Amino acid sequence: MAEPEFSARGVRIARWPRSLTRAGEVRIEDGRLALLTSYGSEIDSAPVSAVRAGRPWFAKADEAVATVNGTRYRLTLHHEGGDGRGGGEAEESGRFLAALKRAAHRS
Repeated sequence: MAEPEFSARGVRIARWPRSLTRAGEVRIEDGRLALLTSYGSEIDSAPVSAVRAGRPWFAKADEAVATVNGTRYRLTLHHEGGDGRGGGEAEESGRFLAALKRAAHRS
């Protein structure tokens, strides 16, 4: 099995107004985005070409919003092993958005 193009663990996944998991996983693999619970159960998934994602102006640096199958999810991506300066969270959400864009262009 190939390595996923993007994988982030410890992600808070919320569907307004409630949180679905505080330690979930976001994975981009084989042209699909999957949102998983901390136990590995699938919350939602879709081909990357059908997913809309971005960082709204009102979102915190570590947050992104993704629309998967018509449902909006707020993703809070925490940088693992940060350097304590506070910039890692923005990098992690930026890495997610860049990986999603790259995967969508390939499919």
